[in-house]
Amino acid sequence: MAKINVSDEEESTENLPEEPKNEKGGDSGSEEQSQNETEIPLTEMSKDQLIEKIAEVQASADANMDSYLRSQAEMENMKRRFQKDKQDLVKFGNETLTKQLLPVADNLEMALDHSKDENSIEALREGVDLTLKGLMNVLEKAGVELVEAVGATFDPNFHEAVSEQEDDGAEPGTVLRELQKGYLLNKRLIRPAMVIVNKK
Repeated sequence: MAKINVSDEEESTENLPEEPKNEKGGDSGSEEQSQNETEIPLTEMSKDQLIEKIAEVQASADANMDSYLRSQAEMENMKRRFQKDKQDLVKFGNETLTKQLLPVADNLEMALDHSKDENSIEALREGVDLTLKGLMNVLEKAGVELVEAVGATFDPNFHEAVSEQEDDGAEPGTVLRELQKGYLLNKRLIRPAMVIVNKK
């Protein structure tokens, strides 16, 4: 029979690694304990804990109030800026058109200066004609258009009939004469043309 060496068996068991011990109450236990402490109901808190809790809540409330007041102040500033921009828009909205009309006024002044000379009637007429063309050019750039009148069929949406005349050479209801021009601003009527219409 084979002999078993007991001493060798004891040495082999001694060299085996030790099994890890299951230690309880480590870091996880401390975390659970701290969570339990923070979740203590108010009715179970001590006086010191209640005072500390009130201080935390008060600090949070103060921070929220400060943020609210800052937001309100910013909204008021934005509202004031908006009102100022709106007033400036109304006040200076026609600045571009006004600048374009200034040369027209200059030309009229020059025409009046030339009219003082009795021999410059023709020059005055030409000056006024050029001034009128310049004015109409400025108005056209601003979206102003003339209402079609003479020769057109009378349209109460664009024409204002002052009187009627008979003209066998024109169709009934046709505009014969224009007493005052009508104008559109960006396709919207701002003044109807005053006209004389052929009787129907």
